[in-house]
Amino acid sequence: MSPKTLTDGTRTGAEQGPSAASAKKWWILAVVALAQLMVVLDATIVNIALPSAQADLGFSDGNRQWIVTAYALAFASLLLLGGRIADLFGRKTAFLIGVVGFAAVSALGGAATNFEMLVTARALQGAFGALLAPAALSLLNTTFTDAKERAKAFSVYGAIAGAGGAVGLLLGGILTDALDWRWTLYVNVAIAVVAFAGGWLLLSNHRDAANSKLDVPGTVLVAAGLFSLVYGFSNAETHDWDSPQTWGFLIAGGALLAAFTWWQTRAAHSLLPLRILLDRNRAASFLAVLISGAGMFGVFLFLTYYLQLNLGFSPTKTGVAFLPMVAALMVAAQIGTTALVPRLGPKAVIPLGFAIAAVGMAWLTGLGVGSHYVSAVLPQLVITGIGLGLVMPPAMQLATGGVAAEDAGVASATVNAMQQVGGSIGTALLNTLAASAAADYLVGKNPANKMVQAQATIESYTTAFLWSAGFFAAGAVIAFLLFRRGVPQQDADAAPVVHM
Repeated sequence: MSPKTLTDGTRTGAEQGPSAASAKKWWILAVVALAQLMVVLDATIVNIALPSAQADLGFSDGNRQWIVTAYALAFASLLLLGGRIADLFGRKTAFLIGVVGFAAVSALGGAATNFEMLVTARALQGAFGALLAPAALSLLNTTFTDAKERAKAFSVYGAIAGAGGAVGLLLGGILTDALDWRWTLYVNVAIAVVAFAGGWLLLSNHRDAANSKLDVPGTVLVAAGLFSLVYGFSNAETHDWDSPQTWGFLIAGGALLAAFTWWQTRAAHSLLPLRILLDRNRAASFLAVLISGAGMFGVFLFLTYYLQLNLGFSPTKTGVAFLPMVAALMVAAQIGTTALVPRLGPKAVIPLGFAIAAVGMAWLTGLGVGSHYVSAVLPQLVITGIGLGLVMPPAMQLATGGVAAEDAGVASATVNAMQQVGGSIGTALLNTLAASAAADYLVGKNPANKMVQAQATIESYTTAFLWSAGFFAAGAVIAFLLFRRGVPQQDADAAPVVHM
């Protein structure tokens, strides 16, 4: 039946379609953003609860890091496989399985009766997260093709990706203080119920790469390479850099990833088609995500230590202290993706964001034993948030923009892998540098003196902040050199088709 105009002036039939489709897109964004928040905040939500979990389950200080590392290892090493599964078997299927699996193993972790059970649950969380995260981002990529709508959608998604760590600290603190450490895991079940219901109702299961096959050798090479790389950097936190468990795994990871790259040039159905990496703006965006992931840990990790150990903040108050940064990041994300990049291009905006973030981190090096949050932390957090808001969302949008629909999942997985590997590199390097700075300060001084100990701790924090500023400054230079001039134009032939 053709659409008709009724006596009251309303339209029937197909003419209501565009409005309904537009509304459906934004509901899909809400579902995808919720699922992404669950994955991102789980990288930090358990951190605040670790002392309580350790006291409850009785595991050692040496084993404590594995509660965090197990998640990172599984997540990073399986991301490209998860992205390709979404392309091959359908993003709705991958999304829903990821959501259900993530919720189930979160409940398992919350019910853990010993260390082994908890660390196993965390590793399984990482595995299901590696399936869920690229499916979520590729759904966003294939749903929003209009330039203005796409910019708004990625401003929301990028803000969540950038601020999720801080939200995890806040939520982890609240749940640990008000309830129990186990609720930092149980909360995922509640989030997953909403995400699953929305995904089931709103998504369709189009398979853009249904005629391709899984690249098994490539999957093994890249999974082993990413695992070795993240494991090597994780070992740097507990071993010296000259330990074979550190440099051995780093060398092995580099060799395996080099072999993976070589294989991708010869595989009939490559896991990561090199055409995705050879676009100059996309390659620059991947590097921007990697560098911002490395530098962000200077904010979250060491400021958490400072606020709790030096200023005496509770876990909940620590999380609240990060909220101004989250707000600044979200506002800058909206302005950057919807107004600045479309007018000025990434070559101007992303280096500017890195430079602003570098200023914020450099300013934090002025912290002292007697500093106050309002004067010595808050302004710097806001400035850093503005800078990261101009980097993360635009970079994520450009990294997946213009990718053929059949490659959307694996391109999205590459973005997530860059952020995860960057975080691992940043954590390892900054922890090592901070520990060295504290040890250097104590040379020739009485370590039993409480004031000397306090100042040594401050030296470790400020060193980490200075190096984070250096990461961001390097990011500004690299982004300026690599991004093309002008506003990026999306290739109409490569633009993904809307599949809702």
